[in-house]
Amino acid sequence: MEFIPRTIENQVKEKLFKGKLVIIYGARRTGKTTLVKNILSGYPHEGKYYDCESIMVEHGLSERDPDKIRTFLGNHKLVVLDEAQNIPDIGRILKLMVDTYPEIQIIATGSSSFDLAQKISEPMTGRTFTFILYPLSLAEIKSHKDMLFVESKLENILRFGSYPSIFDLSEDDIRIELGEIVSKYLYKDVLNFEGLRKSATIKNLLRLLALQLGNEVSYTELSTQLGISRLTVQKYIDILEQSFVVFHLEAFARNRRKEISKSIKIYFYDLGVRNSLVENYNRMEIRNDAGALWENFCIVERMKSNAAARRSVNFYFWRTYDKKEIDYVEEGDGKITGFEFKWNSRKPYYPPQEFVKGYSAAVEKIDRSNYWKFLI
Repeated sequence: MEFIPRTIENQVKEKLFKGKLVIIYGARRTGKTTLVKNILSGYPHEGKYYDCESIMVEHGLSERDPDKIRTFLGNHKLVVLDEAQNIPDIGRILKLMVDTYPEIQIIATGSSSFDLAQKISEPMTGRTFTFILYPLSLAEIKSHKDMLFVESKLENILRFGSYPSIFDLSEDDIRIELGEIVSKYLYKDVLNFEGLRKSATIKNLLRLLALQLGNEVSYTELSTQLGISRLTVQKYIDILEQSFVVFHLEAFARNRRKEISKSIKIYFYDLGVRNSLVENYNRMEIRNDAGALWENFCIVERMKSNAAARRSVNFYFWRTYDKKEIDYVEEGDGKITGFEFKWNSRKPYYPPQEFVKGYSAAVEKIDRSNYWKFLI
């Protein structure tokens, strides 16, 4: 598999040896292990990698005695604890290590922020630098290749996503790999939570969310279709978000009478995963969901771009009760900006004046002719 350098690698390196724990979150198979091993390669005699899914590692880190933990970890300057959420009481163990041995830099990775963050949030308050590793971004692909290569791969990314492990495979092998990711990894952390034993319900929920891509989601309708309570639906979606499978946008509203305010849309971090769930890898020209795929693609790539540039924004969608809408709204630096995503339309775009005038906001159409300005 060809290695594509990740944007956050240098950002992580900048935060090393500053007396704080470094945490890298991200879904399974997004390349966290490759990333940390690449960082460790700069410390060939002073760094050590530990797989926290190993029983031996779990046992070695199970005691709250810093001397015993230090003996187990050895005399290393940089220590990586991969999938750290698997270690019981990991928050207090990390606090002990950071407080007792501040000269040791610990990098902890986790595929479940719900689990790992819960375990370390209180003990490690003010002692962490946190990063998220997404599937490959357009900017990372462009930096490794060039813009012509990005253009040549654009439709493939919409069909198959951008997990690092699929990027240089044939279409047949990509389908097999995505099937493996969905069947073996997608639910692994989700089903580890107490009380979540119905894997079929989680799979059916994800399929329903995949089929509703780009549309507003009703917890009540989902609960009826799945035969579970509304609160259970909300709980499962929250855990799927914390496991970096999906994310949501809330409606943007400032108490204007015609605006929808209590609604959400659900999107996928990776479109290959989404398309695997609905078993549809067709080319864009014969799909009836091309517009929804483009919308999801633009929003998640914008999230990656914002994270890489360290831009802090709030993000929403906007819609009125009489069906006027804007796909994506960013609020940051005192400004409100709207974006409308169009895959096929070459017609002029006229944004809703209620939004433009009501919020003194600019609105831009993002299509295949200008997406790179917005996303790279």
